[in-house]
Order: sequence, then C-alpha cells, then structure tokens
Amino acid sequence: MNETVKVFVVDDHEIFRNGLKMVLGKLKYTKVIAEASNGADFLNQLKENEPDIILMDIEMPIMNGIDATINALKIKPDLKIIALTMFNEDEYIQSMIDAGVKGFLIKNINKETLDKAIQTVLNGGNYYSEELFDFFTKQIVKDDKPKSDVVKLTRREKEILQLVCEGLSNQEIADILFVSERTIVGHKSNLLSKMGCKNTIGMMSYAIKNKLVVL
Repeated sequence: MNETVKVFVVDDHEIFRNGLKMVLGKLKYTKVIAEASNGADFLNQLKENEPDIILMDIEMPIMNGIDATINALKIKPDLKIIALTMFNEDEYIQSMIDAGVKGFLIKNINKETLDKAIQTVLNGGNYYSEELFDFFTKQIVKDDKPKSDVVKLTRREKEILQLVCEGLSNQEIADILFVSERTIVGHKSNLLSKMGCKNTIGMMSYAIKNKLVVL
C-alpha cells in the first residue's frame, strides 16, 4: 500500500489508546492523525480532520460510541468506523450495527487482526474479529425473532450472502464465483435493498436471524 491510511482513535482509556497507536505504528502504512477520549471530543475534532479509518470505543463518558457514530455519519456519511468492543458489551452490538459501523474488533487486538480489519474495511467490506463470531451470531439469534415475511432470494444471491457471512471480501467472492467485483457489489446492493438493511453487517444480522445462511 503506497498511500498513508489516516486513522482516528477514539477511546477513553489513555493506556489503551497508546497501546493501539503502537500496534498501528507497526503496520507502517497507517498514521494516527487524531485521538479523542469521548464521542463529543471526537465530533469536535472531526471538523478539522479527514480520517480514512476510525477506531471507536463503545462505552465512554460524556458521549458513547453509539451516539458518536450516529452523529458522525450525519456529518460525513462515507466515514469508515470500526467498533472496539469487549466480550461483556453484547447489549451494544446491535446498536452499533444500526448506527452504521463497518466492523467490530475486540480489544485484545494484535497487529495481524488490525491489519486485516483495516484492509477489509478500506476495500469496501465489513470485518469483525473471529474471536467474536460465535458470540456475535448467538447474540443476534437470541435477541431477535425471525420475521414472518422473509425475503425471497435467487440462487446467486443465496451464494453471495453465504460467502459474505463467512467473512469474505467482495474480491474474494468474485474470484470464487468467477465474476467481476462490480457484479458482487451490484448483488450486495440488491440484497441490502431487499432486506431493508443499511449496511453489510445489518444484512448479515438479518440473514442469521432468518436462517438464510448456514454457519
């Protein structure tokens, strides 16, 4: 990667922010351009910054990550926000999905995982830590009953939805199905419209709740 990826770190614990900045520094292609200890501080600084990636804590004083995400996306709808979460914050996962985040990372993060998450989100995908997968899906299934009017999907849409829920990027899905990445993007757009979802993570949530995929 030739261009520097600008990262904004938002977390109320200074020690964690410093540790995260150290890991980001090892990636070489990233640069932390700003940091904030709460959502309100983040929104104030966002006016003066143009980050490529935002790493957003959920539980923070003054303004939490959910409200910060909602407000930030009203200002700049194209922001790519990845939530930083702990295993005991399950009640906030759906709220962050609804707010519009592009992924989830648990806080015991390593360089490899952070690298994959940033690359995936930058390339238009959604990412969540593998360690969080079972926890994430079980929480969705537990909290929500399937809808009675589940959408009807074509065979190709089912194939793509399955691969999306397995965590593959647009390009990886395109390679498997021998089509262009643009074709996959088009199918995903149709799926989002059919399901009434705002983003890919919301689409995955819908698919899991309604047993449209096998995991």
